[in-house]
Amino acid sequence: MRILVHIGLDGAASDRMQRILDAKREQLLGKGVLYARSPGARNHTRLFMAVTDADNVDSLRFNRGYITAEKQQVLREDVARSLAAEVERAKPDLLILSAHQLGVSLRSRSELERLRALLLPLSDDIGIAAHLDDPARLLLRRYPAQLMEGRNRSLDLELGLLDAPDFWQAALDTAPPCDPQAGQFAEVQGACFWLDFKRLQDEWEAVFGPGSVAFHSLDLERLTSDAATETVQDSFGLPDQIGKAEPEEPPVPPAAAWLTRCRLYNDTLLRLLAQKEVILPRQLWRKFLVEVKVHGAPIAPGSLSRLSRRFEADIKALVKAHPGLRAAEMKRDRKLPDWQEADPTRGFRATQYLMASRWRIKQATKEAMATKADDLAALNGETDAPPAADDPGLSPGARAVMPPLAKQNFAKLQRSVFAPHNRLGRVNEEELAAAYTPAPPRVLPDGATGNVIVGCMKNEAPYILEWVAYHRAIGVDDFLIYTNGCEDGTVEILDRLQAMGLLQHRDNDNWSGNSPQQHALDAALSEPVILNADWILHIDVDEFVNVRCGNGTLDDFLSRVPDATNVAMTWRLFGHNGVTRFEDKLVIEQFDTCAPKYCPKPHTVWGFKSMFRNIGAYGKISCHRPNKLTEGYENKVKWVNGSGQDMTAEAIKNGWRNSKKSIGYDLIQLNHYALRSAESFLIKRQRGRALHVDRSIGLNYWIRMDWSVHRDITIKRNIPRVRAELDRLLADDTLRHWHDKGLAWHRAKADELHANPEFEELFRQATTLDLTETERVAYALALDMES
Repeated sequence: MRILVHIGLDGAASDRMQRILDAKREQLLGKGVLYARSPGARNHTRLFMAVTDADNVDSLRFNRGYITAEKQQVLREDVARSLAAEVERAKPDLLILSAHQLGVSLRSRSELERLRALLLPLSDDIGIAAHLDDPARLLLRRYPAQLMEGRNRSLDLELGLLDAPDFWQAALDTAPPCDPQAGQFAEVQGACFWLDFKRLQDEWEAVFGPGSVAFHSLDLERLTSDAATETVQDSFGLPDQIGKAEPEEPPVPPAAAWLTRCRLYNDTLLRLLAQKEVILPRQLWRKFLVEVKVHGAPIAPGSLSRLSRRFEADIKALVKAHPGLRAAEMKRDRKLPDWQEADPTRGFRATQYLMASRWRIKQATKEAMATKADDLAALNGETDAPPAADDPGLSPGARAVMPPLAKQNFAKLQRSVFAPHNRLGRVNEEELAAAYTPAPPRVLPDGATGNVIVGCMKNEAPYILEWVAYHRAIGVDDFLIYTNGCEDGTVEILDRLQAMGLLQHRDNDNWSGNSPQQHALDAALSEPVILNADWILHIDVDEFVNVRCGNGTLDDFLSRVPDATNVAMTWRLFGHNGVTRFEDKLVIEQFDTCAPKYCPKPHTVWGFKSMFRNIGAYGKISCHRPNKLTEGYENKVKWVNGSGQDMTAEAIKNGWRNSKKSIGYDLIQLNHYALRSAESFLIKRQRGRALHVDRSIGLNYWIRMDWSVHRDITIKRNIPRVRAELDRLLADDTLRHWHDKGLAWHRAKADELHANPEFEELFRQATTLDLTETERVAYALALDMES
C-alpha cells in the first residue's frame, strides 16, 4: 500500500480538495483508494495534532483540549489505532491523508519524524504532496487566516526577512514562545517560514527520503470550476471517472482595510490577554473580527513582488524538477509600488471596540476557565499531578468500555457549558398525555398538492403504514417516495398506496452521483406534486413531525408562525428504550426515551430537517434543508426554530444543525427513531444508509443514537387518530398482505443476523451498553467519525 500525505499549503484550496475527496469516498474505495475518515472527517486535523511537539501547543490543540503532553499522547495512540483499523477493513492500494496544517504549521524535524513513525506501521511507501503558487499570492491567502487566529504583526514581518541568508530559519526565529492563555501560538504570530519552497522540500525529504515530495501548481480558478475533480485526480494520481464536482464561486480576497483593522484589534486583544486575567475563546475572537469588517480593495500580490523575486530562482529550478508545477501558473504578478498597510478607514480605534466587548469577554472567561484551568496549570508547570486514569464519576459499565480519550472528555464535560441536561423550554411532557381530537379533512384548491413530504426508503416495509397514517392525521396531503434496492415488500406497499391515491412512488434503482438520496431529491424538483405544493418537508420514515401545540396539526403550528417560510425541525433522538425484539407495534408507542433537550455535542443531536414554503427561494433540496438561495430572495426568507423564534441570520444560506442560540422544541420537533428495537438496528446495520452508503453502521452509530435517559410522551397524544387511519389502510386486503409479508421478511432477517457471529456480537454489545447522558456525549466525541 502506498500512502500519500497532502500537506496543503493553501487552506481554502485544500478544503475544496478535501470536500471532493470526501464526496467521492465510495467511488474511490471501489477503486482501491481510501480517503481516511478516522483522523478527521475531511481535514485530518487529528493527525496533525497528534504529531506536533509536546511543548508546541498550537491553537487547534488548545481549543480542542489536547494541551498537556499526556492528553496529546492519548490522542496519538487513538489516531494510530483507529487509522490502522480503518486500513485493515478497507485494504486499499492507496491511502490518502490531507491536512494543510501539516505543511504550514509543522516546524521541526522531530515533528516530521513523529509523523513518519506514526505511519510506518501501515507502510514505508510514503509520498508527500503540496500545492504551490507564487509566494506573494500564497502569503496573501495565509495572512488573513493568521489574522483570524490572532496575528498582530503586519506583512512587514515576512518582508523584513528577505535579505536574511536563511529565510527559513529567520522566519522560525520570529515565533514567540507558546503561551496559549496569552493567545501566543507559533503558527499564528510567527512568519510563514514555508514560503521557502526549496527548503520545505529539503526538510520533508530529509525525513521521508529523496524524491518523496511532489509539488503541484495551484490553480484556484480551475479548482472552483466543474473541472475541479480532474485537478484532484491529477494531483493525487486517482483513477479516472469518479464523477464531477459542483462548481463554486472563487473565494473573494478580503479588503486590505479590514485586514488592518483585524491586526490592530488583535494587538489590543493580545495586550489584554498578556495580563493573564481573561480567556478569549477562538470562536468569540473571530466574531469580534467579523464585526469590524469593511469592504474595499484587497492587497495586490504585485505589491509584494520583492517576496516573489527573493525565491524566483528556486522556483524556476523546482518547476524543472516537478512535472506537476507549471511555469505559467508560478509566474509572479506584475510589479506594483511596494506594499504599505492600508488605512483602517472611518477613524477605526481598536480600543473602543475592546471596551464595548469587555462584558462578553468576561462572560466567556467564566465559561472557559473551568474547563481549561487544570490544563493551563499543568502547561505552566504549576502541578506535577498526572491526569486521573478513570474519572470517579464514571459508572462501572462506562469505566470498563470507554477508551481513554472518552474518559478525558467525560472529565472535561463535568464543568463545561456543553454538559447535557433536560432543562430547556417550557413544556412538561408528563402533562401532555391527553389524546388529540381527529382533525377535520383538509380541502385544497384545484391543482394544489398542499403539504407534501418527499423522502427515500429502502427495506422499510413494516414501518410505512404507521408513518403514512401518522402524517396524514396531522395534515400532510401527499407524499413523493423514492426507493432503491428493496427486497422486503416496500415497493409493493408504496405501489398499492399510489393506486389508492395516497402517495406518489418513484423507482430510484438507477441512481447516480454521491448518494441515492441526493439523486432522488434532484429528480423531485421537476415532479408536479412538488411544483404545486404549498409546503415541502423532507424527512425519512424513521422521523415523525411532532407538533406540540394546538391540536397537534401542521395548521396549528403554522398559525403560530404566519410569517415563516422555513422551519428548522430539530431532531429529538429516541433510543431503543430497552426493546430488543422486532415486533408489529407502533413505533411512536414503543419508544419514548430520548436525548436531553440541551445537548450541543455531539453534533448529530441538534441536527434538523426542514419544512419550507414553496416560494422558489431555493434551487436545491439537500438532506437537511433547501440550498442555493435564489438571487433576490435574501429579504423574503424567514427561518424559525422549533419554538417559532427567528433564526434567519444563522440558517439562511447554510447549516444543518441548531446552535445554543437557536435551539428550541416548544412548538414542533422531529422525533427521530434511528434505531427502533435492537433487532431493527441489526437489520439497518446490515443494509447501510441512504445518504452515506460507504459508512458502516456499527457500535459507533449505536453510541451516538441510543438515547434512553429522558422521557418524552408528547407524540403519544396522536395514537388514537393514527390507529383509526391505520385501521382504514389495513382494511385494504392487498395492502395488508404486503404489510404482513414485510413483517415476515424482517423477522426472518433478524433471525438470520442473530445466527451470524459478527452481528450477534454487535447485538450483545449494544444491548449491554449502559451509559449516562454525559458518558454518551463523552464517548461519542471520541469516536472516529467525529471531526
